[in-house]
Amino acid sequence: MRAVHIGAGNIGRGFVGLLLHEAGYELVFSDVAEDLIASLQAAGSYTVRTVGQTPSSTVVDGFRAINSATNPQDLTDEIAAADVVTTAVGAHILRLVAPGIAAGIEARPAGSPRIAVMACENALNATDLLEAEVRSHYQGEDLDEKALFANTAVDRIVPIQAPDAGLDVTVEDFHEWAVERGPFDGTEPDIPGITWVEDLEPYIERKLFTVNTGHAAAAWHGWGAGHATIADALADHSVRDRVRSVLAETSALLVAKHGFETETQEEYAHRCLDRFANPHLPDPVERVGRAVLRKLSRHERIIAPAAELADRGMSHDALLDAFSAALAFSPEGDEEVDRLQELLRTEPAHVVATEVTGLTPDDPAFAAVLKRITIHHPAT
Repeated sequence: MRAVHIGAGNIGRGFVGLLLHEAGYELVFSDVAEDLIASLQAAGSYTVRTVGQTPSSTVVDGFRAINSATNPQDLTDEIAAADVVTTAVGAHILRLVAPGIAAGIEARPAGSPRIAVMACENALNATDLLEAEVRSHYQGEDLDEKALFANTAVDRIVPIQAPDAGLDVTVEDFHEWAVERGPFDGTEPDIPGITWVEDLEPYIERKLFTVNTGHAAAAWHGWGAGHATIADALADHSVRDRVRSVLAETSALLVAKHGFETETQEEYAHRCLDRFANPHLPDPVERVGRAVLRKLSRHERIIAPAAELADRGMSHDALLDAFSAALAFSPEGDEEVDRLQELLRTEPAHVVATEVTGLTPDDPAFAAVLKRITIHHPAT
């Protein structure tokens, strides 16, 4: 069995690549970072260390590493002979890796088993995005005979690594990799780290509206309170209470929308708070809070649940308090922060509301969002 994993960064090595290795796959990393690939080729192994209640250390070896920028044919050849292709590159990069994946699938011999393509990104239905890009580049009419595409939901906190870590990766001891079962038609690969589900949407939204929402809220409130790391922020009872209130609102939405048991969702939210507070994961609030414009967009972790709660007539004040904290989040050297602050300085509040959140005045949440923006835009 062979797996090609595109994206050899910390998440690729410390999460997806690790699980594929543990499942017994012949693992091939592909990346365009020349120094990273050269290091992987020279090292031959690296160590993944988990920290938390059940710490562990695992050596990942026996892999290969290719530079898809300088050796695209190598990537084509590897995918042509693989059973699984996964990515961890960032949703906005999927369009750039799609041509290489398409070429590899085209090169697969007729009659080969379908290769499973799974985008393991921090985004809703990322594999659908990747599939659309692959189809736009694919030459031929036999893509559906050669490949299947399955959406995933991935969850593991991988903080900034120590400067001297090299290829080794430190991660939290919790992980979840949920994959939709349907596209496999009963031929799911044996990867013990995967949870196979019939309907992925509840798991995607549970993760997005609990882990991602809570993490961002902790970062923005923590930064406002002067804390350097997420763990420090959650040691502050005031910040922790604000994040707990955010998760109470998103939990109420998830229970109402997807039918999760109230107690089960509350336990999940509580576990997430404990994960964020892990003192062995010194994650800077500036790192977690960055990409603020993306994170405040219409279908992301704050506005999406707030808008749905408003539509249902349910409380969403804590979410909008986190939104307000994001508007005040202004570390230096972040392009999205700079752009947001420019909008707040130069555009009317209603323009900022529409441009940043994607909401319109007809949305029930719009007035409350506008009120929060006005606080940071007193000239309006």
